Amino acid sequence: MEIDTPTRLSLYREMVRARYFEQRAYDLFIEGLLKGTTHLGLGQEAVAAGFAAAMREGDMTYCTYRGHNHTLLRGAPMDALMGELLGRANGICGGKGGSMHLTDVTKGAMGSYAIVGAHLPIAAGAAWAAQVRGTDQASVCFFGDGTTNIGAFHEALNIAAVWSLPVVFVCENNLYMEYTPIGDVIAVEHPAADRAPAYGLEGIIVDGNDVDAVYETALRALARARRGEGPSLIEAKTYRHGGHSRADPAKYRPSAEVEEWMKRDPIVLYRDRLLALAVEVGDLDQIEAEALAEVDHATELTKATPPPDVAGLMTEVWADGGSAWRN
Repeated sequence: MEIDTPTRLSLYREMVRARYFEQRAYDLFIEGLLKGTTHLGLGQEAVAAGFAAAMREGDMTYCTYRGHNHTLLRGAPMDALMGELLGRANGICGGKGGSMHLTDVTKGAMGSYAIVGAHLPIAAGAAWAAQVRGTDQASVCFFGDGTTNIGAFHEALNIAAVWSLPVVFVCENNLYMEYTPIGDVIAVEHPAADRAPAYGLEGIIVDGNDVDAVYETALRALARARRGEGPSLIEAKTYRHGGHSRADPAKYRPSAEVEEWMKRDPIVLYRDRLLALAVEVGDLDQIEAEALAEVDHATELTKATPPPDVAGLMTEVWADGGSAWRN
């Protein structure tokens, strides 16, 4: 398919917004303003941007603790996400959830899940509800390569295939499950795609650093889901620029491997592609300047916002807003 220039500029804008936001999160962590740990998606922006552009209002995103990009690019306010990372009252979860629990149901960002694999059955359940209601919604569920060895992965894939659920499962294969190369613990080359045939699905592999390819693949999978043809399992090959978390210097990765993947930075590659397509350099510079200004505004607003009041500590714990033990 031919992707028009406005769409391509939007894809570039979203990748840059995600990159600048997470770079700032890293800087704030180093300054001691972001407490706890973070799991950054630096280098993986093309997956989040491509799918976010292909999804409709009402579609549902489920992601892992490496979910900043996915939540932001579904439309969650940047200042509220920054506030959540810094534990401030303007946070999207009131400053109580932190980096690993970003959620904005109003935008279809249905939560970041810290338990590996836990969200796959939930995404399937949401897809089943949409199927029953006939709402034409689809679920998109993102997870890492290590999740493919979790029982919930196989259970969710099986039931989604049996019931032809409108859900797209997306494995962000960055080659490492925390500190261990995924190739050391699986018997097949592609941890997600090679297992798809066991559930009657096509094994789809996409270059996760090529946002055009991701966008086109996402459109096809979502169209299939809306036609009632069932789930898709997509393996997006990508690479995180840093370690598993801020506590991980990633010294276990061969330097030659890191160097080679850094040459495939999705934002650098896409900028070069846009320039080759005769997009004006000034237009790209403006996108970058606007993204940086948005990050600066979110940062300063959050720094000026106090932490949440202690009186709210035990609110919003249960569905009724209370904190009493319930049997």
